[in-house]
Amino acid sequence: MVVRVLDVPSAATLPELHELLQAGIGWTDSHLHQFITPDIRYGVVDPDFVDFDPGLRDENTVTLRDLPARFSYDYDFGDSWEHDIEDLGPGGPVAGCVDGEGACPPEDCGGVPGYAEFREAIAEPRHPEHHRLRAWAGSWVDRFDREATDALVRDTAGQIPESVRILLDLLAGGVKLTPGGRLPRVVVRQVHAERPNWYDLGRPAQIEEDLPPLVTLHELLRKAGLARLSRGILSPTKAAADDLQIVRRLRTALEPGSFHELLISLAAARLAAEGPATGERLAGELLPWLRGWAVDGKSLTEKDLRTEIYCEASTMDALDLAARRWTSAGDLWEAGPSATSLLPRATALAHDWHGWDGEADDQGCDCGDCGS
Repeated sequence: MVVRVLDVPSAATLPELHELLQAGIGWTDSHLHQFITPDIRYGVVDPDFVDFDPGLRDENTVTLRDLPARFSYDYDFGDSWEHDIEDLGPGGPVAGCVDGEGACPPEDCGGVPGYAEFREAIAEPRHPEHHRLRAWAGSWVDRFDREATDALVRDTAGQIPESVRILLDLLAGGVKLTPGGRLPRVVVRQVHAERPNWYDLGRPAQIEEDLPPLVTLHELLRKAGLARLSRGILSPTKAAADDLQIVRRLRTALEPGSFHELLISLAAARLAAEGPATGERLAGELLPWLRGWAVDGKSLTEKDLRTEIYCEASTMDALDLAARRWTSAGDLWEAGPSATSLLPRATALAHDWHGWDGEADDQGCDCGDCGS
């Protein structure tokens, strides 16, 4: 039996709850899912196929608090994994895993009967399928790690990047923008003091444009509805007082499912999982994940991807996801403090990342400076 006791926000939308359940149980979000109550089923509604399942309701506008105390969560309609969910009442102040037992079955193992056969085979070295299934299962282990699961659930729920808190705090009470609509020098210098790597010319930043990540962050907070301009005064919105709303709006502003969001998530996950990499190496390792995407109607090349990564540099820096610096070997990219705690895709990928060349654990840094 697999049991998990999770702290999750009651205001979590069902897509957010789906991500938290995947992290808490140990699935990899590789299949379809649905939430089932006595009266209604909720899931991802495809407008092109709505007539094939008219009873399915869109999960996007529903929250956990809208569901009854008991409901079901179904995952992988082929293997038919059914989860009985019970709301136990108020929990702790942050998302996480309180308790649990039982290892999550491997994906695509054949449901309950297939899992039973799998466990029997790997438990007996003389079983004819033992070696094949042991190799197929890869890193799967028959145990539950509560501390690791707790950290994964917490990161999946999301934490506000420190850079975002810095700017929102500076905007508290309202800041008068310049006639050109930019942040005043006093704010620019305060941000520069907190993020000196955003401007490395050896002197204090003077204008907002001196700090490209600050320009991006300013625009992103307004796009996300976390900062509002009124009569020349930029102030945090009401949503900026709610941590859940801040994370949710930042994610939405990055357009989940877009090439932009996918590339940023992949870069953050790769850097967090395997350490620093030059721009050339990073582009080469991410390219296989992005097969099928095109630039100007042509298949994406490694050179194209390196350019695209550069274009996202200020966004990744602005949200503490990744940072670029220059070394004797050229540009070096490093994971930022929010690399695995803002975007759910990056969190999941970093957790399950396996280097494409199979040597991720002992490659070390390739910056040319540290000798690793």
